[in-house]
Amino acid sequence: MKKNERTFTLIPYLFHYKWHYVLGITVLLAVDLASLYIPQFTGEIVDGLSKGLLTNVGPLLLKILAAGLIMTLGRFGWRYFIVGASRGIEYRLRNDMFGHLETLSARYYNSRKTGDLMAHFTNDLQAVRQATGMAVITVFDAVIMTVMVLVKMMVYVSFRLTVFAFLPLISVAVACYFFGVESKKRQLKRQEAFSELSDKVQESLAGIRVMKAFVQEEKDLEAFDAASRNSMEKTLSAVKLWTVAGPFLDAVTGVSILLTLIFGGKMVLAGQVSIGQFVAFNSYIGMLVWPMIACGDSVNAFTQAAAAFKRIAAIFREEPDITDLFTADQSSGQDKDIRIRGDISIRDLSFTYPDGELPVLSHVNLHIAQGEMLGILARTGSGKSTLADLLLRVYDCEKGAILLDGRPIDEYPLAVLHRDMAYVPQDNFLFSDTLEENLAFGLEERVANHPELREQIQQAAKDACIHDNIMEFPEQYQTVVGERGVTLSGGQKQRSSIARAFLKNSAVLILDDSLSAVDTDTEEQILKNLLRLRKGKTTIIIAHRISTLQQADRVAVLEEGRLAEYGTHQELLEKDGFYAHIYEKQQLEQELAAAD
Repeated sequence: MKKNERTFTLIPYLFHYKWHYVLGITVLLAVDLASLYIPQFTGEIVDGLSKGLLTNVGPLLLKILAAGLIMTLGRFGWRYFIVGASRGIEYRLRNDMFGHLETLSARYYNSRKTGDLMAHFTNDLQAVRQATGMAVITVFDAVIMTVMVLVKMMVYVSFRLTVFAFLPLISVAVACYFFGVESKKRQLKRQEAFSELSDKVQESLAGIRVMKAFVQEEKDLEAFDAASRNSMEKTLSAVKLWTVAGPFLDAVTGVSILLTLIFGGKMVLAGQVSIGQFVAFNSYIGMLVWPMIACGDSVNAFTQAAAAFKRIAAIFREEPDITDLFTADQSSGQDKDIRIRGDISIRDLSFTYPDGELPVLSHVNLHIAQGEMLGILARTGSGKSTLADLLLRVYDCEKGAILLDGRPIDEYPLAVLHRDMAYVPQDNFLFSDTLEENLAFGLEERVANHPELREQIQQAAKDACIHDNIMEFPEQYQTVVGERGVTLSGGQKQRSSIARAFLKNSAVLILDDSLSAVDTDTEEQILKNLLRLRKGKTTIIIAHRISTLQQADRVAVLEEGRLAEYGTHQELLEKDGFYAHIYEKQQLEQELAAAD
């Protein structure tokens, strides 16, 4: 895989919400300051009551009420700004990641599992959001609140007592560091296990029909149990680490409180501090517990985010294998002016897959004039679909091996190629949407905004011989097909895909074995409609049945990636080669079928 050498960081995302963080931290500081004075005011009330001075109790209670009001409003404020910023970062990062994935080439997806990619959009992004939201708040409290409380304890109560109480808490900072290092390792393993579990669920549900057909439910459940157990074990491994951290923090806090009671009690009896100051000091010790807990939580959040961000950054470092020769800014103004006519020249084309060793195509030479129909016949694995992929630039070949209207194909913007070339693959893909929206998928306008398109959609469906089937459905064109069109038969999916390509009306149409699930009568009608609709436009039909190819202007026969035969249907029959042999065999099969 090609890797982008630049380092992907969160800095641009954080900078976009810089004022949210500035305002949020300012409000958070105000909340911490307000909470800092409540123990002091409480201590002053205790001292006043112990001395019988009741005049200052009312004003102090009002001060406590005011501090509480500031804390209430402030807590809403910092959540609004900081947590809101983290949600915004998650939203922008998710969109950018999805947009980047759309630019990556087919080779990337050949080696990636859908469930693993989905985990990036769920578990990993959630970890990043936690780190840029609540973790920021907990870190602020863990540092700033601790400093402010310690200063207040030393100034308002006693420096010596503060030292005695805080000494045990220093061990927390040391422990947090070691916990963080180990936690990062365990969190990375946990997230990888979650990705494997997500992929297992996605794959099992997508292939549920095949699994049931082969009665493999029990084995699949065992495989799911193994993936689920692995995820549980890795999660428990991370959780166990922090189950040790929690009691450790409690123990340290207990020791600190014990030292405060021992030494603080002696100082009260000696008259070195007042009862009110001692009460306030104990409240401050309690306030230090939250920063200590926040220390552990923030380390946990940041280690999870670091592991998640490492996985996300790996996606952004990927670069597409297939790119335009010029930038989007240079091509954006030209795309509308560039039109493909459909004259295709293939010159000494040889191609080997990037991860392969043997060539799939070797020294292929073909010319398809504008408006011609080329048929391609070959055994499985002879390079027919590879040729279609090269024409669509799913992969790149050597410079000049494929010319489109006299220009090397890689000199056309990808947007132009995808706009002016229609493709019906072997594996027909329909989205979980209405049939109407699936057929109109290749159009720039949506049907909801342009109802007049419905007539064109229905005409394309008629030309693809799927209209009558659609009208038999309860919701007709508004029928929602299942995932990947699972509620339709193979022939219905093929004809729906052909209708979608007819509706696009591109200069070049490639049909890759797209009539294999259609009966011969329907195939004959579709081909008649194809000849009528594609007059003056270039069409390439890849098929195994001679009946599909005999109307083509020329037929190319590929054997082991080489052009073995080339000519019209009649010329190839006269050569008495592979094409003629397949024709005779299929004719005999038809005669036997008719006799039965």
